[in-house]
Amino acid sequence: MAPIKKKAQQNQPNINDRIRFPEIRVVDADGSQLGIMAPSEAMEIAEDRNLDLVLVSDKADPPVCRVMDYGKFKFEQEKKAREARKKQHTSDVKEVKMRYKIDTHDYNVRVNHAQRFLKSGDKVKATVTFRGREIQHSHLAEALLKKMAFDLQEFAEIQQAPKREGRNMIMYLSPKK
Repeated sequence: MAPIKKKAQQNQPNINDRIRFPEIRVVDADGSQLGIMAPSEAMEIAEDRNLDLVLVSDKADPPVCRVMDYGKFKFEQEKKAREARKKQHTSDVKEVKMRYKIDTHDYNVRVNHAQRFLKSGDKVKATVTFRGREIQHSHLAEALLKKMAFDLQEFAEIQQAPKREGRNMIMYLSPKK
């Protein structure tokens, strides 16, 4: 049972009584140096101000601790992490499906969809499906996909040229940088 308890303590931050060094460099909440002292003295200073003693860098010689409100510090870190995640954009692969006998208007709708996806930073998978004997006319599907790549050339570059996979012909387009 003892190893589990030790692991649980390792996950917790080194604050207050968990700091186990003979002497530490102490930095005040406003950033000014308080000097090098024993952790017990630093704890007294922190308790007088109703703050926590937090280990900032254990690699330094002597280790650096800061007198601060740990709850507020942790909240600020989580807030920064949330903001960073919010600003991240993951690019997805959006699919545009059609048949090689597609009408002009329908084709233009698919091109507009692909253009919108590319502008929003997503990759596009253009798929032409075959039914029954249509698979004999794969050259027409390839021509259709090449036409689509040509129509979208100002927004996209071909990531994977048209290739046949089973009863489909697939081409990948990625947004231009």
